[in-house]
Amino acid sequence: MGRYRGSVCRLCRRENLKMFLKGDRCYSDKCSFERKAYPPGDHSRVPRKVSDYGIQLREKQKVKRMYGLMEKQFRGYFKRAERQKGITGENLLMLLERRLDNTIFRLGFARSRNEARQVVKHSHFLVNGKKVNIPSYIIKPADVIELKEKSRKINGILESLNTVSRRGVPNWLELDKDQFKGRILSFPTREDLTFPIEEKLIVELYSK
Repeated sequence: MGRYRGSVCRLCRRENLKMFLKGDRCYSDKCSFERKAYPPGDHSRVPRKVSDYGIQLREKQKVKRMYGLMEKQFRGYFKRAERQKGITGENLLMLLERRLDNTIFRLGFARSRNEARQVVKHSHFLVNGKKVNIPSYIIKPADVIELKEKSRKINGILESLNTVSRRGVPNWLELDKDQFKGRILSFPTREDLTFPIEEKLIVELYSK
C-alpha cells in the first residue's frame, strides 16, 4: 500500500493544526508549524472562501493524516463504524485509537505514529505473549503489550520512554516503564481525545 513520502510538516501546515507527526521535533523551536503559521504553497496567504464540502474534506484529510492512513483504509474503518451500535463518528475515532500502532504511540514506546508503525512491522512487540507485526491490529481491554527483551536497548524506544511524561499516557492505558509493558485498561472514550476533531463533518462527507 502506498504511503505519503513528502514532508509531514507540510501536512500540519495544510490542516492548520500541529499533529505532532515528527515526535520530539514538534516540541522544539525547529517546528515548521510554529515558524510558518500559514498553509504551504505560493498562494497560501491569499484569503479564499471555503465551501461546506471543502470544510468536510479538510476534516477528513486531517484525521487521515493524523493516523497515517490512505483513503481506502480510512473508508474501510468508516464502514465498520457505521455497522456498529452508537454514534458513527465516535465509533470511527475509537477504532482508530485502538489500532496497535496508535496504542504503542500513546503508551510512549514511539515518538510518532509513523515510528510506532515501523517498530510494529519489525516485530519488536508482543500482544498477550504472541508476536504481532500488523499495525492495524485492534486491541481490546485486558490486552498486554510488551516490548521484546532483545529490543529493549533500541535507542529510539528508550528516548521516547524517557520523554513520555511530556505528553502523558491516556487513562485507558497503563504503562510499566521498568517492565517495558503496557496494559489496556478499558476502551477509549471520546473524552480521551484532546485534539480538535469534528467527526460529524466526516460523517456528513461520507453520507453524501
